[in-house]
Parts: sequence; C-alpha cells; structure tokens
Amino acid sequence: MKFLRTILLLNSIFLLVFAGHSAFAFESFSTRQILQQQDTTKKAINKVIPNPNTAAKSPLGLPQDTAKKDTAKVKVGGAAGAKGGVVKQGDSKIEYSAVDSTKYSKDNSIIYLYGKARVIYQSFELDADYITYNSKTNTVFASGRKDSKGKYLGKPIFKMEKQGSSIADSLFYNTKSGKGTVFNTFTEQEGGFFSGGQSKRQPDNEIHLKGMTYSTCNLPHPHFGIFITKGIVTDKQIITGPVYLKIEDIPLPLGLPFAFFPKPNKRNSGIIMPNVGDDYTRGFFFRDGGYYLNLNDYWDAKILGTLYTRGSYGMSVTSNYVKRYKYNGSIKVDYNSNRYGLEGTPAYSPRKDYSIQWVHSQNANAHPGTNFGASVNIKTSGYNLNTAGGTSYDFRQITENALSSSVSYGRTFADGKVTFSAAARHNQNTQSKTVDVTLPDIALGVQTFPLFKQKGVGEQKWYNKITVGYSMVASNSISTSDSLLFTRKALDRLKNGFSHTVPVSINFTALKYFNFSAGGTYLEKWQFQSVRQTAIRGALLNGVVQPDQIVRDTVQGFNRSGEYSINMGLSTKIYNTLQFKKMGNLKALRLVMTPNANFSYRPDFSDPSKGNYKTLLYQDGTPVYDPFYGRNKRYSIHEGTLYGGPGEGRNASISFGLDNTLEAKVLSKKDTTGTGMRKVPIIQGLGFNGSYNFLAPAFKLSELSFSGRSQFTDKFGITYDGSFNPYAVADSTINGVYQTKKLVDRYTLPRLTRFSVSFGYSLNAEAFRKRNESLDKTTKKVQQNGMTPEQAAQLAEVSKDPNAFVDFKIPWNFTFSYRFDYSRQATGLLPTATNTLNFNGDFNVTPKWKVQFTSGYDFKSAGLSPTSFAIYRDLHCWDMSINWIPIGPYRSYNLTIKVKASILQDLKLSKQQAYYTRF
Repeated sequence: MKFLRTILLLNSIFLLVFAGHSAFAFESFSTRQILQQQDTTKKAINKVIPNPNTAAKSPLGLPQDTAKKDTAKVKVGGAAGAKGGVVKQGDSKIEYSAVDSTKYSKDNSIIYLYGKARVIYQSFELDADYITYNSKTNTVFASGRKDSKGKYLGKPIFKMEKQGSSIADSLFYNTKSGKGTVFNTFTEQEGGFFSGGQSKRQPDNEIHLKGMTYSTCNLPHPHFGIFITKGIVTDKQIITGPVYLKIEDIPLPLGLPFAFFPKPNKRNSGIIMPNVGDDYTRGFFFRDGGYYLNLNDYWDAKILGTLYTRGSYGMSVTSNYVKRYKYNGSIKVDYNSNRYGLEGTPAYSPRKDYSIQWVHSQNANAHPGTNFGASVNIKTSGYNLNTAGGTSYDFRQITENALSSSVSYGRTFADGKVTFSAAARHNQNTQSKTVDVTLPDIALGVQTFPLFKQKGVGEQKWYNKITVGYSMVASNSISTSDSLLFTRKALDRLKNGFSHTVPVSINFTALKYFNFSAGGTYLEKWQFQSVRQTAIRGALLNGVVQPDQIVRDTVQGFNRSGEYSINMGLSTKIYNTLQFKKMGNLKALRLVMTPNANFSYRPDFSDPSKGNYKTLLYQDGTPVYDPFYGRNKRYSIHEGTLYGGPGEGRNASISFGLDNTLEAKVLSKKDTTGTGMRKVPIIQGLGFNGSYNFLAPAFKLSELSFSGRSQFTDKFGITYDGSFNPYAVADSTINGVYQTKKLVDRYTLPRLTRFSVSFGYSLNAEAFRKRNESLDKTTKKVQQNGMTPEQAAQLAEVSKDPNAFVDFKIPWNFTFSYRFDYSRQATGLLPTATNTLNFNGDFNVTPKWKVQFTSGYDFKSAGLSPTSFAIYRDLHCWDMSINWIPIGPYRSYNLTIKVKASILQDLKLSKQQAYYTRF
C-alpha cells in the first residue's frame, strides 16, 4: 500500500502540472464508455415575470433612477417588445435593449436596463437580467436578480471576439480601457471548465484570477477540480501560484507551490510522462513514456518507450493522419524484447517480437468511382502472448491466433461498366506459424453487354438477348512458415498467374411459366509454374505391397491451358396453399417450391496431346495403370499451381435443386392492415441439391446436400445444413487381409455424413439495435470528418467486443448461441461431434450501476469456457470499471476510477492483478 500511495502521489503531481495543456499528449484514452455527461443538479423551473412597477429597484442595491419615462428614440434589434437605443462613444457605438423597461438618470448619464437586457459594443456582447451603463465612467455593470423564492436568475452571459460564451454572477467592464472584473464565472476552454473565483481583465488582454477551479466536469459546481489560488492568463500561457486538487469540495494534500500551463492556439509537440509500476516477472517499470510530435495540421507522431529493471524493454511509433472529407488513418509499429526467467537460465534469453498495424479509410464522396482502403495487422507468432496482448491484458487479444491484412484499391470506368481492383493480402496463424501472402491480387471485369444491339424500337429478337462479358484475375502468392518468409527458399514457393473468363448467355421465358437460360464459358489460364510427377513402386512390408509413392517437382516457366463448357438451365415456381377452417387461429399454410435443373457439358482436356496432362511413369519408365479409367494413369501438370488446370475426363452432368419456403397465416389482434391476419415464417429456405455426371466411369451421383433456416421470431432463429452419401459400403482387403471400409458403386439408402445446427436467442433485441446504431453513427462520422485517436480507439474497441459499449439507457440484455456439428467419413468411419454454447448479457442494478458478463460451456472439457465480468458505475464526470476473469488460465482483475474527459485521461486510480504477473 505504501508503494501504491507513492505512485499515486507522483502521478497526481504530474497531472497537476500538465492538466489542461493542449500541447501535452497522453498515451491512452478511455474507450469503455461512449456517454455524454449530464447535469444531475436540480434545475429551477419557476418562471419569474418582471413587474414594471418594481423593476427599477436594483437587486444589488445600486443607485436607482426615479424617472418614469423612457426617452430612448432609436430602436435596435432585440426580443419582441424590447426597448432599446444607441449611445455614441467616439467612433464606435453602444447598442442596448431591454424587454421589460429602460430607465435613465436625471442627467441621462446612466442607462438602466431591466428584463432580458442586452448590450453590444464592438465584439463585446452581453446579456443579463439587469445591466447599467455609465457614459461618464464608460462602465458597464451586469448582474442577475433574485426571485420571490430567493433563486438567482438571469445571470450575465458575455462573449468576446474569437471566444466562447461565459456565465458569471456579475461583472464590470470599461468600454474605453478594456478593463473588466468578473465574479464567480463559468466558462469552457478547450475541453475543460473554469468556475468560481474572481477574474480581472487588463488593457493588454492579460487576465488576473484568484480562487478559480479548473475541471472537466461540466457542472457550474463541479464534482472535482484543480483549485487555482491565483494566476495570470495570457494568450499563450497560464502561470499560477499554489494549486491543489479538490474532490467534492474537499481539498486533498496533493498540490504544488506554483505551476506553468502552456496555452498555445494549436497542438504542439510535448513530453509524454510514463506510467510507473511494478511487474512481478519483469521488475519495476516506466511504461509508455516518450514524446509527441505535431508535424503539421494533418499529421502527427507519438514515440513511446517502456523500460523494465530486469532487462525487458519496448518501443513503439504511432502516427495519425487525417484530411477532412478526404481520408484518414493511423500507423503503429511496435517492437519488444522481454525476459522472464532468472538471469543465467535459458528462460532469461530475450524474446523479440514486433507488430505492424495500419488502418486507412477513404471518404466515400472524396473520389467517386475510386476507393482505397487498408487494414494491416502483422505480428510475430509470440507477440500477443509475450506482450500480454500489447500490454492490454485482454484475454481475447492474448489468445488471438488468426491475423489478416488487406490493402485494396478499386476504380470503375465507362460509367461503371468496367471495374478494376488491386489488393495485397496477408493471412497468418500464430499457432501453426504459417503465413500466406498475396501481392498483388488483381481483378478486371467488364459488365455483360448485348452482343447484337437492337436497332430501332419494337419487340426484341431472340439474338438481341445474347450477352457477353469478360473477367480477368491475376495473382502472385506464397504460403510458407513465418520463419522462412523473408528467405531465398521462400522464392521457390511463389505461385503466380492469370485467369481469363468469357461468359456468353441468353435468357428468356418459355411456355409462360419457365425461366430458361443457355450459354457457354471459355476459361484460359496463364501460369508460370508447372508440376512433374514420378511414381516409386510400393515396397514389400510384412508380405504386403505398400501403395505407390508420388514424387513431385516444380518446374519454372510459362504455360497455358484453355477449356470451355456449355450449359442450359430451367427453373420455375410452384405455389401450394392449404386453407383451414377449424384449426383455431391457424387459417392457412402456403408452400412455395422453386425447382431448378441445369445441364452442362465439358469435353475431355486430359489427352496428353493437348499438353495439360502427362502419363505417370515409374522411375524405370514403365507407365502406371489406372483401374478407374482402365488405361494408363495421367496427371495434370497444373496440379497444385495457383489456378489449377482442366479436370480429367469428359463431363456431361445435370445439377438439380429444390428450394422450399413455408409460411402460415394466423389471426392476430395486433394486425394493422385491417385483415386481422399476419404471416408467420416457418421455413425461410430449405434447399436440396445434387448432381449426376452421365459420362463419369463410376460414382455418377454426387452427395446430396441440404441447408435451411427458420426465423421464428425477431429474437429466435435457427440454421441447419448437412449432406447424405447415396453409395453402399464394403470391406476393403489386400491379399485376403481386411484393411478398411470402401465405397461401392451401388446405390443404397442415403447415409448422413455431415450435419450442423446453430441458433441464437436474444431476450432484448433492442439492445443490439441501439448498439449497432451507435457503431454505425460513429463509423459514419469518422468517414465524413476524419478519425481522431479517441474515435479510432472507441471504434476498434466496440467493433471487436460489443460489450465494450456501455449504454445505461438499456436496462438489461441476455443472449446466447449454440452450435452442434457432426461429421464422419463417406464410408461411415471416424464419427466426430462438437457442440459449443456461449452466452453474454448485462443488466442495470441501479440507474448508475451496470453489470456485464460473458461466458460459455465447453462440452469437450465439461467446464466453463473463459468467463469475464465487468461492473460499471457512472459518476457523471468520472466513471469506475471493474473487469474480472474469475477462472481459467487468464484469471485476473482490474479496477479503474478515472475522469471521462480525454484531456485529463491520466487522472485515475488503477489497481490490477493480471495473469501475466503471476508466473
């Protein structure tokens, strides 16, 4: 506790010195709540109606005029019914008005304004319930007044040039010298609020103040603040005497004898103070300290470093850039070297990791027809584990093992008829340590267009319906382990090529009820690698001849392949309605069936004379026999290449399918259409699909698959899919010895080989709707105006974790999801089944307390999956959060009490015990 108090004292002193400094940069900001602060004080609702007979009496005891007649003759703009005039002062004029009454002294040197009074002098604007102007002393005085219940109403509201509005109890202002005195002010300055005390404005625009409180709480009487005993404010700086921290008007023994606050008109570079703490395994640390660089109005940079006393260290460079209505983004490069064991042991060797992250988005209206975006997330395989998820201590990031990146550019030409896109992609699995990189990935497409345009008007000829299109894709990719990615061996794994597709089709209606289509497709591929195969005879083992082994070699060099196919298709819809008269509220069932059939034919391109296939030979040159086709075995020289090649054998197949939709009509008292009926969907799409190849030498019929979905209510829906194998199974033997099961080309009762079902249920769908609306609103604002660092963090946090959005207006929510998967081999062997259950929710204990939870059940381990709880307390200008993972390898807790406003984001108390420090 003593060490914790020391850290708290050091952090508080730093904050007192630098709070409110707009050039000062902090390394983190709150992303757990997206809430606006609300004034929780009771607001006066009594309406005071001025009385002209008593308005002349000054609420502050000033000398009163006994004149009863308003002699002003020059009217100026004001509220309806306002009385006003103009007073000349040198080359300038003072405009004034009042709704209630305007009075003058006997010598007309003093003007008294009552009821919604207003004075305008050059750039100075003043509104108050009571204002006086003395032309002899050039002094303006303003104040509010007390009503019959003693409430102080109509406080002065004043505004100077290039400054926001301020509220005060009363003020004096000299129009000639520019001097002024303001009592008990309340004003906002660059995200903070000054309140209370007394301030004096000098002719040189300096402001002398005393007894004033600076806070990010937006109440006139703030919950906390930095109390400034006295100080001087200039255009570029604030110099104060003794300052100290107050919470609920209680002064704390945390202060300084003096302080200096730079006050620039724009962001400037500045030092970032580090967080001080202790890590059980790495020692005492100074974390995320460094320097902030304001490079220009569109670009900045933040350089941070972390140092541990036991030899670990890290550094990061973050840059944000934005051009409003054009684009915005951020780049972060992170490098860490961590040691965990005792010095002299193997575990003490440094674990070096790096991370590269880049996000770029373009405004949709910046360049119509052109788009550029990037989302890059590259990390070493041990980064998340060795750095505790980038020091976030979030188990979702720590256990993240699938990383992906994409940088894409797209453009349309010829009024959208031609599209072009280019992308670079990266996929990485940190658990298997494999990485796939594609650079570049290019696509060019031409929208289908009529091959023979119709001339003139009238009914189209059949040939006018023939359309043709074109598409091309090209890619250069590599798949390897992350340790070999930047080595010479990786070049041997490169795969690259082009693929061109030209479709030709015609569509029309046949016999009124059938949609008929016919066409053909030509496909040509250019590739720069091919494969050569050699067979090695199976060895004799325990009297049994083992299967042949295939050796593959990759040959560099250009090669091409071409193939074509023709197809025809037919589809229609069948409507079936069943009416009920004695089934209660159920009145009808409607079934819509959509059958379809498609025939396709493709010639055999595997003849060695066409150059796509070669005969498979043993090492001695003897061909390998293929019992399936009854001839010498062939292999494709394009097998394993980027786009592959033509399939072996001819194909004349018919594919068939049947889609079904079922809905019911039931009586409903809530129906607003006047029929008293409502439709209830039962099955929203149950489809069966399969195909039959007439020219296949065996196993002509494919597996029969099915899939469907049902959304019974707005809160509950279910999806399911699976497949059946229609072939019989027999024993496979070698020399009379049983080996395994095998498929036989003989039909039998279809056997289930795969099935999965999943469903989710939300007890409060309104919670998801509001959460998605908030996310969409933030995303839209970012796209239009650019992304600030705070918005970027909020958006990233909410996107990856919906529970990060805390809305106290939603009293409760509970959702759960379940998925079951079953599969087995086509022969029926090795059945496997998995099922998972996940649930999460939140509820308000009180209007200011919210509890969130996320958990699930792992059926394989027969226990709970990673479980976490979060407790939030809305403290108006502060908030408190407790994050707790009670079980599992990542059990930890984190308690944080912090100011909501980002300008004082480091004014917080944090206590945590993370799993990472328990090694």
